[in-house]
Amino acid sequence: MYTNAVYYPNWRVYRNQPPSSLNFGMISHVFYAFARIDDDGSICLSDSWADDEMEVDGVKGCLRSFAALKKIPSNTHVKVILSVGGGGAGSDKFPLMAQDPTTRTRFADSARAMVDKYELDGIDIDWEHPSDAIQGTNFLSLLQCLRAALPAPRYLLTSALPAGEWALQYIPLAPAAQLLDLINLMAYDFFGPWSPIAGHQAALYAPTPDTPCANTAIEYLVKCGVPCSKILLGIPVYGRSFLGAQAAGQAYAGSAGDEGTFEFRDLPRNDAVEQVDLQLGAAWCVGTNEAGGWISYDVPETVRVKAAYAKERGLAGLFYWTVTGDSVAERSLVMAGYRELHSVE
Repeated sequence: MYTNAVYYPNWRVYRNQPPSSLNFGMISHVFYAFARIDDDGSICLSDSWADDEMEVDGVKGCLRSFAALKKIPSNTHVKVILSVGGGGAGSDKFPLMAQDPTTRTRFADSARAMVDKYELDGIDIDWEHPSDAIQGTNFLSLLQCLRAALPAPRYLLTSALPAGEWALQYIPLAPAAQLLDLINLMAYDFFGPWSPIAGHQAALYAPTPDTPCANTAIEYLVKCGVPCSKILLGIPVYGRSFLGAQAAGQAYAGSAGDEGTFEFRDLPRNDAVEQVDLQLGAAWCVGTNEAGGWISYDVPETVRVKAAYAKERGLAGLFYWTVTGDSVAERSLVMAGYRELHSVE
């Protein structure tokens, strides 16, 4: 049975997307994003109102909603995992916490307490990302503490990792993989506003040898001793904008949208024309600057290509950041991945 996992960001409950809005028939795991690290090294909720207090689906808080929803007979296959960290400030406290045995233990103990309190299935570490060999060693020590506090198979321990040797090189990947149940490979954001040229932000294969892509990252993990059976291939449920460009490899004048992105549900925009390259496993649309310019993203066709690749390589499956940006019916990326992984027409 392949994993078809999604990240659910807690802030989307404020946009009328409560946990009950998810299609659990297509989902095996939900990573609840995000918890944070308190000043003393313990885990704390990032939004206690959304997570624990507001009325959601007839209970108090999104976490209890997920706990209740997965008890419904049709949903008992779903695992809900609390993700700690995230991009930017969400990961700032990892280095200090992970370097000290006392705070590592406090973090692990609080993780167990949090998981048990909300009837969850485990913890996901989204440290973005260990930036040198010392932090990589501390990352491994943190996983060891967590595994002791969250023994398998009762509890799941996972981690989101960047899809680039520039970051992965600092992590002891083989011993980390022995402790982890799943590695969520963030195989997206290969290009963005930080890039000198426009490019496919989540291509499966590279158009040129020096272009980053998901396959190269998978090959690196495997070379470093990570079992394919523990790798989830990440799918972005958003597109990255490059104003003024007409194709990958071109110069561009800036980015449009929220932080240079548009949710997949809103693509293509206005008069933009969508195109797909099944050989690369990449899609894009081209429109006016008002439409976002040249936008790189995934579509159901490319997700099916990636799901077929996951099956061929013996990967654990796919995950999506984030489920709340998905479209509906035949346009749904999550549905496309599920159907291909499980050979459903």
